[in-house]
Amino acid sequence: MVWKKTDENPSYPEPAPTAPRPAAQAPAADPRRADRATATVGPSIFIKGDLSGDEDLVIEGRVEGKIDLKQHNVTIGKNGRVRADVFGNTVIVEGEVDGNLFAQQQAIVRTSGAVRGNITAPRVMLEDGSRFRGSIDMETKETKPAAGSHEPPPRAGAGAPPPAPSPAHSGSPASAGTPVAAGASKAPGDGQHQAAGAAHGSAQGR
Repeated sequence: MVWKKTDENPSYPEPAPTAPRPAAQAPAADPRRADRATATVGPSIFIKGDLSGDEDLVIEGRVEGKIDLKQHNVTIGKNGRVRADVFGNTVIVEGEVDGNLFAQQQAIVRTSGAVRGNITAPRVMLEDGSRFRGSIDMETKETKPAAGSHEPPPRAGAGAPPPAPSPAHSGSPASAGTPVAAGASKAPGDGQHQAAGAAHGSAQGR
């Protein structure tokens, strides 16, 4: 009987290496948010006074007073309740505002927003369903005429050379009228004395 010696180290085909799985990519950050920091007033926060800063602002709480961020964006969220004048680069209203809006670029009132006040901005957008009560001024300072810039219109004939004198007025005042005969330039009243003498002579003849 023959025994076959088994191989102590059998050779098996090595499995092919699997390609590594790509790592999950993080969502791309919004460049606008990356460049500009944003502050948030939460729903439970109440501020009474003036707000100013150097970053964008989102208001979800209550603010009374004045909001001054002329170089940044201001957003009043759906839960925001503002009783103040709002100054911003772009002002977006999703909640309620009792006050005036002043935007350097654009003012937007969303469908859920309500504004009771005036809006001053070069571009204004009121979405369908939004509530607004007030006036809108879209005329920028550059287009408004500056005060005192109106000059009075020039008077008629202003700057024209004076008329040249006529030959009749170039002599003495006496020569301006009817020419006087030689020897007729008598003092006033001479004719009256002659007429009186003639009347006296006729009276004596009678």
